[in-house]
Amino acid sequence: MVKKLVKGNVALCEGAIAAGLDAYFGYPITPQNEVPAYMSRRMVEMKKVFIQAESELAAANMVLGACATGKRAMTSSSSPGISLKQEAISYMAGMEIPGVIVNVQRGGPGLGNIAGSQADYFQAVKGGGHGDYHLIVYAPANAQEMYEIAYNAFDVAQKYRNPVMLLCDGIVGQMMEPVDFNKEPKTKFEDRDWILDGCKGREPRSLKSLLMQDGVLEQHNLDLQKKYKTIEENEVKAELYQVEDAEVIIVAYGISSRISKNAIKQARAKGIKAGLIRPITLWPFPSKIIAGYAKPGVKFFSVEFSLGQMVEDVKLAVNGKCPVDFLGRAGGGIVSDSQVLNKIIELAK
Repeated sequence: MVKKLVKGNVALCEGAIAAGLDAYFGYPITPQNEVPAYMSRRMVEMKKVFIQAESELAAANMVLGACATGKRAMTSSSSPGISLKQEAISYMAGMEIPGVIVNVQRGGPGLGNIAGSQADYFQAVKGGGHGDYHLIVYAPANAQEMYEIAYNAFDVAQKYRNPVMLLCDGIVGQMMEPVDFNKEPKTKFEDRDWILDGCKGREPRSLKSLLMQDGVLEQHNLDLQKKYKTIEENEVKAELYQVEDAEVIIVAYGISSRISKNAIKQARAKGIKAGLIRPITLWPFPSKIIAGYAKPGVKFFSVEFSLGQMVEDVKLAVNGKCPVDFLGRAGGGIVSDSQVLNKIIELAK
């Protein structure tokens, strides 16, 4: 076990490398620039593939191609760059090609700024590209989770033949924290009967998302929905913090969950029973977990670095059983622990 003080973006890289990453394709944009910069050295050291593509579109399609041959491939960007990758991501979902996409979010819309944000939630969990599809979306809250989630993301993608996204925020990506690099490198992987690895001695295979015969595309969509249902049943992850007796429950992810925890400690010191549900998977969303704590006398609110996106899913999960409020800021603005505490006090009254 090795512990190092590193940025979240670097921890992410090492987690992916330990997972057996074969190829990284990227393009520079702040605040994820440490990822391609670090990979440009580490991947070359290991005699693996690193390409700074000519564009975000090219990088995403390179991931599609590499993953279609059974390689473990990843791309990363920040908000505007991820928007440019959406067509390829939809193609990957339609072709059932696993791959890992990282979004270290920045303020928007448009080019916005380079401050950390959480305003890409809708894009990530509702399907930012075209068609009825889902990504499996993880939200790391610290550098250690950047490492560990990246390490596990490739296995999950391969298990379900589905793209996985790490939806990070610029603060977690840029923050330096001690990280235990405690994972054994993965070197052996199961044979897959769908990859395009040459058809000598066997029937040819094809991977495509263009399905023109009558009814074939609809059936493919129905089959995808069955897969998504299985993912919803098996892959939900959330952290529960002091919720058992809570009368005010915050729902927050990423850096906003850490700020909220600090406010909860202060509220508890004042005798206010507050708690936190932190979604680790944003899709599948922990709706059943939230619903289990929605009862008369409890008040919920969502804390986000946006003007209100995840709060819609919180409201759907609560389903009218108790009030749901919201606290957020836009354009890279940071919600402070004092603002969260004041909201807790307001709702507790």
